Amino acid sequence: MEALSAEPLLEAERLALKAGDRWLCCEFSLRLKAGECLVLLGPNGAGKTTLLNTFAGLRLPAAGSLRLGGRLGSEWDRTALARFRGLLAQSRPELFSSSVLESVLVGRHPHLGRWGWEGENDKQIALDALREVGLSGFEARDVLTLSGGERQRVAIAALLVQAPRLLLLDEPTNHLDLHYQIAVLELFRRQLADGRAAVMVLHDINLASRYADHVILFDGRGNVLAGASEEVLREDCLSHAFAHPIVRIEQGGRTLFMPR
Repeated sequence: MEALSAEPLLEAERLALKAGDRWLCCEFSLRLKAGECLVLLGPNGAGKTTLLNTFAGLRLPAAGSLRLGGRLGSEWDRTALARFRGLLAQSRPELFSSSVLESVLVGRHPHLGRWGWEGENDKQIALDALREVGLSGFEARDVLTLSGGERQRVAIAALLVQAPRLLLLDEPTNHLDLHYQIAVLELFRRQLADGRAAVMVLHDINLASRYADHVILFDGRGNVLAGASEEVLREDCLSHAFAHPIVRIEQGGRTLFMPR
């Protein structure tokens, strides 16, 4: 197991986002270290995916600075950046037929030379990832024949074989039933123990409460509250952000949040 470093894998300083003339979030700062999980929470259209894409380097912030592994985006070599951070996108349309194994092996491309081909070691890494997501025996299946939940797990397996230090996950539980929602989030929790960090977009407040160390809560009106999970996940803050009264319940040693 890789020793956890005190050096932040993700660091934002007075970051702010804008879409057209609309401010998605005001300035905030954060530091995310190995072993930690940050959850982005808030109503639809508030800017959670936009912020995740900004963390991935796919767009620039309107203000502030962002560092990955202590470096600005402009200081990264593209291949090295692809090895450092990996993005699980919210939607991934399959435009052509391919086997499950071929789809998962795409995640190994940052680790191959320009003209390199996947070897037996890469295939074994892909098979191990498929086992982790409960898809052993699916290697030869055409991805176009899979259900939405199965395709989601294929995408997660491709991210696992990429093996980035920083996991950027846009609705990782999308299309998954209850069993696989928990299985996948527990899988990512084990990844954090190996020296990684994760940023997740979630819609379920209770899953955020269960897995987040830090939370950025959007209110959909340009404001965010960023901090430790227990500081942000409060009845008043959640009720304001979601424009509906939310109550906190202690049950069986766990904290649950329910609409009033």
